[in-house]
Amino acid sequence: MNDLDLNTLLGAEDDGSTRSGARGGRRASRRRRRRRSRGRFLAPLLAFVVLAGIIGSGGYYGYRWINDALVPDDFSGQGAGEVVIEIKDGQSASDVALELERQGVVASARAFTNAVGNANMSDKLQPGEYKMRKRMSAAAAVGLLNPDNRLLATVTIAEGLRLSQMLPKLAEKTGKPVKEFQAAAKDAEDLDLPSYAKGKLEGYAFPATYEFQPKTTPKQMLAAMVERFRQTAKSVDLEEGARALGHTPHEIVTIASIIQAEAGRAEDMPKIARVIYNRLDRDPPMTLSMDSTVMYALGKFRTYATSAELETKSPYNTYRNQGLPPGPITNPGDHAIEAALNPADGSWLYFVATDPKSNVTEFATTEAEQSALVAKCRSNGGCGG
Repeated sequence: MNDLDLNTLLGAEDDGSTRSGARGGRRASRRRRRRRSRGRFLAPLLAFVVLAGIIGSGGYYGYRWINDALVPDDFSGQGAGEVVIEIKDGQSASDVALELERQGVVASARAFTNAVGNANMSDKLQPGEYKMRKRMSAAAAVGLLNPDNRLLATVTIAEGLRLSQMLPKLAEKTGKPVKEFQAAAKDAEDLDLPSYAKGKLEGYAFPATYEFQPKTTPKQMLAAMVERFRQTAKSVDLEEGARALGHTPHEIVTIASIIQAEAGRAEDMPKIARVIYNRLDRDPPMTLSMDSTVMYALGKFRTYATSAELETKSPYNTYRNQGLPPGPITNPGDHAIEAALNPADGSWLYFVATDPKSNVTEFATTEAEQSALVAKCRSNGGCGG
């Protein structure tokens, strides 16, 4: 650059300090302002030149750095293999993205979060376990995280099942050992049973359809069923209704369980409830004489008891013992509980399922009427033939 130094390149000149007079001072001031202006223009220009030099010298690497920032790595297609991903409660899309990248489901967390944003799924990722594949495109991964694709065991528990029937069914549908359900049922303190349940689960595992995640334990499943019972008890105001009828909530659930076991149709339940109350309130006392309670005592499932079975010495034998059995004999549903709280009006003391095929139940007030109904039942192949 000849003999010029940097100051000369930037336009440095004699500052005029050796000249005299006001005019020389003004010229010097103008020259200083011009130098500062040229400096402000050249600084960013030099910075751009330096950056361009870096990118230019880096070539491919400079391009890749910029490209990766704008277009993250992503697989293509639906992937292969199988992996189960769990979205935990409270996890953000970014948390899920990092786990998917770690497990090799997506190529990069950034690709997944971009795909979530494009699909407007940020607030729709729900806790649960999902079956996914390795090396999926981010868009395909987002599609599989639809809440409808969660791994769930769906179990429908019918009204009127005993625990002895219910627990094996839960084990079958969820793949959990039946022994774990049996142990959980015995350890009732951890199930949050109502105080009036007397520490027994029978009658308080509410029949309904449940969806359980793979990691849900048997104890948690049974606790969910108790919670469902509590919801029903609250909706029908069980405690206040029991008080109005002169019974405890436990007695009402016991009555409901007998109604559930004896009734063939929901429309007959309020009348069966009335028969039970009429017998309990009769003076002199009258036994309930329900075959269903005897069958429960014997661990059998017929609708009638033989003469020999009626002699069983069990507190659940309502032919031999006055009043209600010690506790529920089934797990009743909504209709049976509501019938126990709202019995029909009537003077009936007897009922007979006269046609087992159609589940029709008929009611009687006198023993003679009841005998005629039994005869009708037998002619239809019921009541022990």
